[in-house]
Amino acid sequence: MAISGKLEITIKITDFPTASTVENGWKFFEVECDGQMISVNVMPKVWKKLEGAQAKFPQWVAAITGKMGEATEQGFVLLEPTIQVFEKKAKAPTPE
Repeated sequence: MAISGKLEITIKITDFPTASTVENGWKFFEVECDGQMISVNVMPKVWKKLEGAQAKFPQWVAAITGKMGEATEQGFVLLEPTIQVFEKKAKAPTPE
């Protein structure tokens, strides 16, 4: 007998995506992950986090987390996406 679990997907990006504006100011973009096209639709407030990181940090990494939604021809839709952005700091060289 199977037990219940929760599937969450995390996608990490370091490049700013090109997005189109859809209904109510939401932003739509796609991320290619290992041959799968992930369709992401985010609220304007969430998109501003990503824009802020692009402007504020010279290097950053964003973690986009959500649930797997319906399948598309090339991948799937990410449901309830959230974005966390972190500054990516260069590693100090280790002394030899």
